[in-house]
Amino acid sequence: MIERTVSEDAAGQRLDKFLRRVLPDVPASHLYKLLRTRQVRVNGRRARGEALLAAGDVVRVRGDPDALLRAPEAARRPPPLDAFRAAILYEDRDLLACDKPAGLAVHPGSGIEGATLVDLARAHLPKAPEGEFQPSPGHRLDRDTSGVVLVAKNRRTMVGLAAAFEAGTVKKRYLAVVKGRLSPPSGTIDLPLAEHQQTRRSREALGVNLQPAITHYRTLAAGPLVSLLECRIETGRTHQIRRHLQAVGHPVAGDRRYGDFPFNRRLRAEAGLARMALHAAELELRHPVTGHPVRLTAPLPESLAGPLARLGLAAPGPTAEAD
Repeated sequence: MIERTVSEDAAGQRLDKFLRRVLPDVPASHLYKLLRTRQVRVNGRRARGEALLAAGDVVRVRGDPDALLRAPEAARRPPPLDAFRAAILYEDRDLLACDKPAGLAVHPGSGIEGATLVDLARAHLPKAPEGEFQPSPGHRLDRDTSGVVLVAKNRRTMVGLAAAFEAGTVKKRYLAVVKGRLSPPSGTIDLPLAEHQQTRRSREALGVNLQPAITHYRTLAAGPLVSLLECRIETGRTHQIRRHLQAVGHPVAGDRRYGDFPFNRRLRAEAGLARMALHAAELELRHPVTGHPVRLTAPLPESLAGPLARLGLAAPGPTAEAD
């Protein structure tokens, strides 16, 4: 059995994040498997990864330590660092930005195997001492969305990024390939969205919690089947662009959750579109430590540019650079 006691400094953390800090050599996917198979207990009781810990809590991982922490061979393979380093857009002592490919999860979670962006960033950077801040993404990007992701190298940067995103001062520009042609070709979708993580008990007691959500779009090119849109969001609701475009009848091409599934199959067969056609093309913000303006762009990847060309639409060129 492995046992750890939660210190005052570590209090308030989620259980899964605590385990990742105190067992840094264990692949994240294996830790989540231990949680899913109920081999982790807090104060003798089964606990979920999202459980918040208090000072003095005793966390135990049941079973023989050597056997428990022996991850599957595939999970222990070295992460693909060369590809990650080639995708770095900007880096200084506080901040790292990379062009995340579609299919790479930002954070570990249920059902996610292999390296995540968190794992790659931490493998790329010098290892932080146990108990200190570990490099972490300052925001989320859907697993199937490609594009710019910011990683904080220290706590000060993370606090600054969190404040900037909360205040809405980070400007985000996305590119999306969608079904059909929008009319008008540019405009604003101002449609409240149900809180994505509202619990069933809360819905039953209070009703659906609708949150304000605003998406601005502009058509860059349009063909007989699809349009290429530039989207800018004022709010950061979960899956906001995808849900908004579905709501107005123009779902994102290749979207396996909110999309038009027969249409997705047609695009895969006729244009080779094998992924969701949403790309975080640009982030613009004040550097969270220096205050200097930073503008970062990620070019449209071939996995989207190629299908666009086969559909008769040209991919847009770069519009900005990192300062």
